[in-house]
Amino acid sequence: MTSTPHTGNLSIEELGASVSAHEVDTVIIAFTDMQGRLVGKRVSARLFLEEFAEHGAECCNYLLAVDVENNTVDGYEISSWARGYGDMAMMPDMDTLRRAPWLEGTVIVTADLTWLDGTPVPPDPRQVLKRQIARLAEKGLTPFAATELEFIVFDDTYRDAWKKKYEALTPASDYNIDYALMASTRMEPLLRDIRNSMNGAGMYCEGVKGECNLGQQEIGFRFTDALGTCDNHSVYKNGAKEIADKHGKSLTFMAKFNEREGNSCHIHLSVVGKDGEAVMADENGPHGFSKLMEHWIAGQLKTMRELTLFFAPNINSYKRYVAGSFAPTAVAWGLDNRTCALRVVGHGRSLRVENRVPGGDVNQYLATAALIAGGLYGIEHELELEPIFEGNAYESDAPRVPTTLRDAAQLFSQSAVAREAFGDDVVEHYLNNARVEQAAFDAAITDWERVRGFERF
Repeated sequence: MTSTPHTGNLSIEELGASVSAHEVDTVIIAFTDMQGRLVGKRVSARLFLEEFAEHGAECCNYLLAVDVENNTVDGYEISSWARGYGDMAMMPDMDTLRRAPWLEGTVIVTADLTWLDGTPVPPDPRQVLKRQIARLAEKGLTPFAATELEFIVFDDTYRDAWKKKYEALTPASDYNIDYALMASTRMEPLLRDIRNSMNGAGMYCEGVKGECNLGQQEIGFRFTDALGTCDNHSVYKNGAKEIADKHGKSLTFMAKFNEREGNSCHIHLSVVGKDGEAVMADENGPHGFSKLMEHWIAGQLKTMRELTLFFAPNINSYKRYVAGSFAPTAVAWGLDNRTCALRVVGHGRSLRVENRVPGGDVNQYLATAALIAGGLYGIEHELELEPIFEGNAYESDAPRVPTTLRDAAQLFSQSAVAREAFGDDVVEHYLNNARVEQAAFDAAITDWERVRGFERF
């Protein structure tokens, strides 16, 4: 198994030539924040070549210490009024320099966050993942991943949807369009634009299919190295919204927009050895698994509940976990069994684990880091794999995925695995994010309450 080449990426020399030819005038320097959003700044391409490519660009450190509304909130060690809300640096990873075909004259580069003395900012999601990849490398292992993002398309523009308070929106299909072609064709101008644009941005788009909810789609991309997949994920997610906006439509990656099927983000993950050998497969082992594979799955099962905060980071995330909804409720594993949290698919070199817990709102860097941390825990402790689950896991007595953000945060807080893998500073940072969201939700008065209580209570 080898990484798919990033054919749409640019070298610094190619960028220079494009700038000289007046083909590129803008560089977006961006990173993924706690909420999984691509944030950063647009800079002159000429100035990027002269300064930012080598020295990075500064930004306020509150970008890793705000809520989803971009409000500054208390409780973060790295950023506060007491600390003066100083700067951190966005250091571009030049291997990620890519064209953005949906934005005229623009390229995007993904950045790592550092303090001004050059040391990493620990809660930076990309840094969190890179540390887990480094732990794997110490064992001679390299991770490969793919993320399967689902979204729902609406015929309303984003600004119209905002004015409507996201009520009474018109989905881009009128019925269940899972694998349906005719109804999905109505969305094809948008979907084709997204696919071709992402190919032009260095990704390998495999295809698109309709899903069960009204207007719901999934665009799949070829696997690559885990860090590359997560970098692609952020650019794709942000770019898809921008392209939808240009088409006069909107789309959402919310985990659960309504009472129908939610948006998932299944993550496929495998590891290979130093020379690319398929260390998870063993044709003589049970189910074709090596002992490493057995330990890997066992570790993910053992740690799943306590690491769920990194798979399901929002209040809304937990609305997906409904029996019979194709979102998991049982912490169990099975071969090609979509009722289990862990679905093992493929064989030989393609053998891998699909984690079905994350939703479309996930921060993919944190989720992939948690998957690696769980797998490493199983390898390091040589955990034995429990028997395969066969049948309907929704009706099993297996342990359950946490059902609220409050419960997941409590488990994460008490997790020795999380603190050892990520560090106390990272754990406390993301616990504070969960507390902020929980407090905001607890204080909100919902439409549900008004409808039930305005007259009848």
